[in-house]
Amino acid sequence: MSPTKKIKVNGTEISVLFQANENDYICLTDMARYKDLKRTDYIIQN
Repeated sequence: MSPTKKIKVNGTEISVLFQANENDYICLTDMARYKDLKRTDYIIQN
């Protein structure tokens, strides 16, 4: 399993998944929590 770390941006913790092949992933749900703690699904939807 790839290591997951948390970074703090504007007071919000965001998970970042680091992989050996340089394809890193940032958790969109964590980023959406900055905008609205309860309705992250509404922010991410198309």
